Formats: sequence, C-alpha cells, structure tokens
Amino acid sequence: MSETPTEIREFANRLAIDGGLPVRTRPLPWELPGANWIGEEERDLVNIVLAARSPFRFYGPDLQHMVDTLEQEWCAAFGHRHALAVSSATAGLSIAISALGIGPGDEVLLPGYLWVSCVSAIVRAGAIPRLVDIDDSFGMDPVDLEAKVGPHTRAVLIVHMSGTPGRIEEIAAICRQRGLYLIEDCAQAAGGTQFGRAVGRFGDIGVFSFQINKNITAGDGGMMVCEDPDLFRRIVALHDLGYARNSQGRLDTSDETCQLWGIGARMSELAGAMVLAQFRKLPRITQAMHDAKWTIRTELEAIPGLAFRNVRDPAGDTGPFLIMLLRDEKTSIRFAEAIRAEGISGPSGSLLCVAMREWGLHWYSNIPSLVHRRSNSTDGFPWTHPANAFAAGYEYGVGALPACDEFHARGMILSIGSILTDEDVNDIIIAFRKVAKAFL
Repeated sequence: MSETPTEIREFANRLAIDGGLPVRTRPLPWELPGANWIGEEERDLVNIVLAARSPFRFYGPDLQHMVDTLEQEWCAAFGHRHALAVSSATAGLSIAISALGIGPGDEVLLPGYLWVSCVSAIVRAGAIPRLVDIDDSFGMDPVDLEAKVGPHTRAVLIVHMSGTPGRIEEIAAICRQRGLYLIEDCAQAAGGTQFGRAVGRFGDIGVFSFQINKNITAGDGGMMVCEDPDLFRRIVALHDLGYARNSQGRLDTSDETCQLWGIGARMSELAGAMVLAQFRKLPRITQAMHDAKWTIRTELEAIPGLAFRNVRDPAGDTGPFLIMLLRDEKTSIRFAEAIRAEGISGPSGSLLCVAMREWGLHWYSNIPSLVHRRSNSTDGFPWTHPANAFAAGYEYGVGALPACDEFHARGMILSIGSILTDEDVNDIIIAFRKVAKAFL
C-alpha cells in the first residue's frame, strides 16, 4: 500500500535541522490572539469617539461612555459586582497592592512562574516578595504555599499563567483559613474559568491585561474586578488621582474616607472603544485557540517522552499556550530548535515555539532586579527598610524553587494562534511527530 502525503512528510526525509525538507515553509500567523481579530467593529467604535471629540472617560462635549459600557458588559458576562478599566495590568497590580494597604513590614507570596510586573508591584509598594514553588499545573503549589505563610504574610498573588488557572480553589481556601488577601493576576486568562467559575472571582481582586499579547487587546490596558464595595471604592480612587468623582465627573476632595495617592491609570475612551469591540469577540477568540490547542495536544499525547502540563479543567482553558515537558534541558532546547526548523514558527519577531529557557522574564530567576535586590532609590528600598529585616535570608536566584527550576529547564511552550487553519494545525502535529520520532 502506498504512503499518504502526510506519512511522506512525517517519516520520509531527514529532519529539516539536519538538512531535510521542512514540513512547511510559510510562517504561521502571529501568536497575538486579539490582534488577529481587529476589524471593522473596532474601527467603528473608535471612530464614534473621535467624531464626538470626547476621548476622556469622565467628561467631555459628547461623552460616549465606551469605558462604562465595557465595565458593565464585563460584569454581566462573568458575574462580578464591580469592574474598573485601567491603563494597564501592571498599573492594576500596583493599585491592588495599595488598595489592600500593603507596605513595609508585609510580604506577598507569589509563584516562581509569573511575569515581572507581579514582583514590581510588591517591591514598589515597599513590601517583600516571597517566592512559592509551582506544581505540574505550572501554577502555585498549595503545599509549598501553606508551608511559607508566616507572621509577615499579608497576601497571596496567584498568577493564571499561560491561559488557565492551576489549583486556585485550594489556594483560595488556604487564604480564607489564614486570613490572607488573594489577588488574581488573570492577565493571560481573560475568558477563562475553572469548573464554571470565572477567573477573577476566587479572590479579593482580579487583574486582567489588554496588552497586545493577550486574549483581547487595545495595544495596552487592563481591567480590575472586585466584589467588595468598600475595597472597590479605594481601587477607583487609587486608579485616578486618589479621590472620588462626582456625578459630573469632577474630582471630589471633600470625602475624608477617600483621600489617597492615586497614580493616574485611567483608561481613555479610545482604548475603551477598542477593548469593547474586542470583548464582544472574546468567546470566539478563546474558542478558536482552545479547539486548536486541544486538537494538537490530543494527537500528541501518545508520544513517549513528551509530557504535558496538568490542566485541571480543560473546558475552562482559554488555549493560548501548549506547555510540554521533555526529559532534560538539552533535549528541550534542541527539540524546540528542530520544531522551528520544520517551519513551525511565526513571522520575524515572533516567539511562537521556544524552550522555556528562552522564555525571559516569566521565570523568577531570569529577573535580575529580583535576583540582585535592585532598587529604584539610592537607599536600597524596600530591601533596606528596617521593617523588612525579616526577609534578609530570602533567596531569589536559581535553586530557590526546585520544581520551578526543573520545569524551567525541561519545558517547551508553543503559542497557539487564534486564526489557525485546519492545515496549520495539521502541519504542527506532523512536525511534532516527525521531530519526536528522531529525538524521543
């Protein structure tokens, strides 16, 4: 019986990295979920704001209430009591830390697989980050978390990395039992759920991102969610100039319960218009990534020597990343290089398929400012603050988190584009089988 074209591509020639023919020669689409869906809807809403000459959300000649509408639709979709659009998720994390009154003498526990903004929000508030190991969900390990809660612990910052939550229910339970605040960084998981409950609804504050790499985008921007009205009031003041606003959108400095120091992280109506259009497409964007990812993963799961991240609730996974584990660091790096050589790569500048060693500031030990306790001020604050002397022995370099270090060394990550065709998905599967046959 003659071989099929798929079998010929999969088995007949040498690996492309060794001089054979690649599975494909056309680059895959950019791995920018929301950006790939930008179209007339975004342009139409932005043009409405421009025509009204009212790009500031709180007042103007003909306010269109794009940001207000976005917040209302976000709450309606995910069941939140309160939502506030902000200029970025990085700003949102700082606002969350400040809203909870965290500062010198406090520590915030967070996982070693994260993003640099999580650490910077804690440090810039004058508090101390304490690292917690991860498990095979690539999320925070509840066992290590519970072991590290101490007298200075005020909050836990959980990070729903790479599109889906880890053991969030267990972590939320620990926080309730120990009287700790819980902040959810949902930057990479907009639209995600776990067993039917939306991310951002497990803790005290949730923060989402609309930066260009995220599930929906305005280039930059973010959303904060909260269920407690008093806490939300502080969040609103802090995202602005430290005060509430009256019914005309003007600052109200008279309320003594809301006189704080804000950071001016408001979302503009232009960004709000774009995110609103994107948000209305979010279910289709995440469904497209989810379906492509799980088709690929299902076809590859039988390959010996190729393991996958433990996703506790596949139905709630938004799908932007497929995380794999190889037997060792050398294999993971070479495997990723071989996959790229087979044409499983994006346009110039894309990071579509990389070994985790190439994954930059997502790993604690790759953040020089953390490892070396850098400061924005000449006095070394917050590391040198007397109230933070308890953290003198904390380590942030390689070796601080054994499981994290192992996954960092052995891991590989494939970004899942939101507009992959059936042919694209099939090429990815063929390339992985072809490389695995030679490597594993």
